[in-house]
Amino acid sequence: MSEKGILFLEDGTVFEGTLFGAPTSAAEIHRWKEKRDYGYGEVVFNTSLTGYQEILTDPSYYGQIICMTAAHIGNTGTNSEDLESARPWCGGFVIRENSETTSNWRSEQNLQDYLFKMNVPAICNVDTRALTRHLRSKGVLRGILLPAKEKEIAAELLRSLPRFEGRDLIGEVTTREPYLWRSSQYGKAGATAFTSNRKTPTRKFKVVALDFGIKWNLLRALEERGCEIEVVPAKTNAKEILARKPHGVFLSNGPGDPTGAPYAIDAVQQLVGKVPLFGVCMGQQILALALGGKTFKLRFGHRGGNQPVLDHASGCVEISSHNHGYAVDSGSLPKRVEVTHINLNDKTVEGIRVRDADAFAVQYHPESCPGPHDSLIHFDRFIDMMNRNVSKVS
Repeated sequence: MSEKGILFLEDGTVFEGTLFGAPTSAAEIHRWKEKRDYGYGEVVFNTSLTGYQEILTDPSYYGQIICMTAAHIGNTGTNSEDLESARPWCGGFVIRENSETTSNWRSEQNLQDYLFKMNVPAICNVDTRALTRHLRSKGVLRGILLPAKEKEIAAELLRSLPRFEGRDLIGEVTTREPYLWRSSQYGKAGATAFTSNRKTPTRKFKVVALDFGIKWNLLRALEERGCEIEVVPAKTNAKEILARKPHGVFLSNGPGDPTGAPYAIDAVQQLVGKVPLFGVCMGQQILALALGGKTFKLRFGHRGGNQPVLDHASGCVEISSHNHGYAVDSGSLPKRVEVTHINLNDKTVEGIRVRDADAFAVQYHPESCPGPHDSLIHFDRFIDMMNRNVSKVS
């Protein structure tokens, strides 16, 4: 029998619905809170029409409860090919209608069974349109998923749970040990979808990827372009990275407030000018902080696959995939940093490059999983940068 549930927000607003997925209660949340954010987090909305499995398994959503604005979720089921990491990382999942019938030939499990197996509490039959409008008006709010019968204790329980500003979420999701990336060992997805129009380079480039909460398809896109990748923990220092003699260093996506990871900022600061750098999402924020810039929290963030971004150099607009709650303050950047891309919705910084060093970053997700493929060119730019650097040395 379905249990009535609530999404309780820290401003006292309550959204009613039906619980599904993993069980949630005050007792369950207390049991998990020392290990991971479970049943609570900052409530955010994602405007993507498809790709909910990639969204669920994106480590950048750690510490968040995700509201999908699309009305029907679960239509295509879940499978072992569309994973962005080994498991979901979000604290909860909020949708309008849960499609119990799946209609895709690759489906291996429906959404309900997948969320139950992976310990993700969820709620459906929620007025997600009203919730999204509320978040756009009030800004991001912390929330908690509970059975309706525990409504009276929701406010007290939520007040007892930690806030997220300044918290080192990167340190909670990063790999504990370095490892060599091989696509064949991580899910079944092939890399053909990520191939650009260029031929795979004959030269093999050794790339060290700093794992701030990395998505597998970022690694697949680099591997497809001839890179041999070693993924290292976020706390790996510059000396240890340079000792590996990489042709380039990749700064990954990740969750939360970038100022909560000063060790990553210090490492990148020491890498600028010594090895080519390419950052994505959190990687851009860490690079900007390392260069002396500042970041700030957006009112409700960018999350979805339809964000228009202007490339100043080409004059072209990329429709891009986003998932971030913080942005770079353009006015804080030193003269050596050029803003290369801006968001056409709110004029925030979407790309930067260092004028006197081989280093650049974008705030969005060029691996496009899920999302449009307009931005794959950035991987090719990183390859070109490493190739030029090798040519200079040789």
